[in-house]
Amino acid sequence: MRLSRRDVWVLGGVAALGGAVYLLVSWYVFWIGFPLDDAWIHQTYARNLAQLGQWAFVPGKISAGSTAPLWSLLLAIGHLFPGNFFYVWTYGMGVLVLWGTAVLVELWARNLNERWQPRWPWIGLLVVGEWHLVWASVSGMETVLAALVVAAVFVAIQKRRWWLAGGLAGMGVWVRPDMLTLLGPIALALWMSQSGWGGKRRGFFWGVLGFGMFFVPYLAFNQWLAGEVWPNTFYAKQAEYAVLLQEPLLVRLGRLLTLPLVGTGTLLLPGVVMFGWQAVRERCVDMMGALLWWGGYTVLYALRLPVVYQHGRYLMPAMPIFWVAGVLGTFALLQALPLVQKWRRRATMFVGLSIGLVNAAFWGLGAWTYGQDVAIIETEMVAAARWIHENTPSDSLIAAHDIGALGYFGGREIVDLAGLVSPEVIPFIRDEKELDLYLQQVGAEYLMTFPEWYPHLTMGRRAVFITGAMFAPRQGGENMAIYVLKE
Repeated sequence: MRLSRRDVWVLGGVAALGGAVYLLVSWYVFWIGFPLDDAWIHQTYARNLAQLGQWAFVPGKISAGSTAPLWSLLLAIGHLFPGNFFYVWTYGMGVLVLWGTAVLVELWARNLNERWQPRWPWIGLLVVGEWHLVWASVSGMETVLAALVVAAVFVAIQKRRWWLAGGLAGMGVWVRPDMLTLLGPIALALWMSQSGWGGKRRGFFWGVLGFGMFFVPYLAFNQWLAGEVWPNTFYAKQAEYAVLLQEPLLVRLGRLLTLPLVGTGTLLLPGVVMFGWQAVRERCVDMMGALLWWGGYTVLYALRLPVVYQHGRYLMPAMPIFWVAGVLGTFALLQALPLVQKWRRRATMFVGLSIGLVNAAFWGLGAWTYGQDVAIIETEMVAAARWIHENTPSDSLIAAHDIGALGYFGGREIVDLAGLVSPEVIPFIRDEKELDLYLQQVGAEYLMTFPEWYPHLTMGRRAVFITGAMFAPRQGGENMAIYVLKE
């Protein structure tokens, strides 16, 4: 089933409106920017690629510090033009990708349930107007591109295009390594939908071929950059947050499972349960594969990287699956109510209106949150990086945990305490005494950090600059400071 031209343009208009409003709120709160320091990591790689022809964070030193090389490559196009055009390019690309995600999700949902034939693309509108993904679309990060890959893979599975599904999953790894998990629903659908060993073998052959065409070059790319088949971030993030694995698994999993509930997800939860029951009862491989993937994706993060900061951005690409399940399951629940047609219609209108109003309320709250997030990055990381550029010798060596804005604006050699572009620190990434010895050995002269993050490294050392901005303290944080390591 295809969407009408009207539906497609409606989704595009809402995506553009959401992005514009979020940027206007950001400008009103403080200024235009990005709500994550990591976005500046991508911009630094993109700028160096466009202007120097180098895949490097620090010019002259190739590195595998970008988790999403395809996203960094796309961002590089914006740096081929002068001035601040890269802002326009980045925001525009994010909005376009969100639009495409909403279109594919609506198409996928309508083919999952032929009885779901609304006059308007309600599921697509939920996706394109849900605050998590609107926030992500103007974050400068690869998050919405990963969501687009997820939606495209499930549409390809639905059409039984195994080579396309495999190829999209392989391409997705260039966006985020966790897109490798999409092989699970592809294999499940292929095994259960193809009758006979011949059909299964052919399907697996084409699926593996499509996947390998992108995945093998990805492994070779990382091996060439860093001597490892995975990017530095794959190891660094897990090492940095290994302490979280000491919590019970159920606690970690429960915390991650609540992330899609912040918004309309709470209203959709009964529908998700109904969707799962329907999938099993009807033995619908597409429904089962989608729900199993969403659950497995969440469990994987609970096992390896159970972080919930930045509004759960690691789990955002999987959230549209939850919302589709919730809406279709809620629709099935309403259809099953023992009511006459008139009252069923009224109940459906009431539930739909409730979901829409809650979604709109969180859309507005998300805009304000986005503005606050951008203000924190601009007044802390960007401000500190600009100070370093203006007040330190050009040959200074700077140690820092947040390297994005520092790499883009600082113009100095960097020791990355998070290990993204300095993988040698990963074995002792949380050991401050070892880090202190290492910084002395390499001759680091300044340390840029939030004081509470490294109490040992900052103890007794002179702060030469403190941002003094108000936004981070208002959110319960502190101001970024720059310390002298070598007096």
